[in-house]
Amino acid sequence: MDKMLYVAMSGAKQTMLAQNVHSHNLANVATTGFKADYAQARSMPVFGGDFPTRVYSMTENPGVNFEPGNMIATNRDLDISVQGEGWLTVLDSEGNEAFTRSGELVVDANGLVKTRDNLILMGNAGPLVLPPYEKLEIGGDGTITVQSLGQGPETLTEVDRMKLVNPEVRELTKGADGMFRRKDGNIEPPDSVVRVQSGVLEGSNVNPVEALMEIMSLSRQFELQMKMMTKAEELDENSARLLQGS
Repeated sequence: MDKMLYVAMSGAKQTMLAQNVHSHNLANVATTGFKADYAQARSMPVFGGDFPTRVYSMTENPGVNFEPGNMIATNRDLDISVQGEGWLTVLDSEGNEAFTRSGELVVDANGLVKTRDNLILMGNAGPLVLPPYEKLEIGGDGTITVQSLGQGPETLTEVDRMKLVNPEVRELTKGADGMFRRKDGNIEPPDSVVRVQSGVLEGSNVNPVEALMEIMSLSRQFELQMKMMTKAEELDENSARLLQGS
């Protein structure tokens, strides 16, 4: 009975881990620029000389869905979306370079340009800092031009250009904060080919229907695995009674 119990027990545990992945995806269906995580299960042997016939199921995260999300028009100057491949560069909470597709930007009291998650947006010359301005424009190449406060439109000044990058996706890893980073930790150089569009945000690429169906399917699997564990216990008890009566 231990084989049956072990398979059911390990399967239930890994089903819960898969549930966490899909629940996390569904919870971020409205998160700007969010990229869904994949989850898959496979059988694994139990390593060691004492259990050569045992296998267990393992849930793993083989990668991330890098497909773009739907574009949402906002007509807000500080809302931007990356067109096609590429990323915005930010500084994470530890001051390290990270990449995001979330282009919902704000300017704090010190003129620092940040994401809604309070991460500093990087320009080619360092953190993006804007002077007080009347009007702001963001070009397709990420160049930020401002009309200084109290000045006319003839005083347009180019402040800096956003650091837009396009690393190979196989070189990226996704952190618990949803940000992407190079696996080797190196600094990614700017890519002049990457383009952005102002007044538009990229939504999450999570399909809520698919995520909900996966969660429902995994719930049924978990119920079956729990029933198998109960049945294994019943069979074990029946076997014990037979042995006692012999």
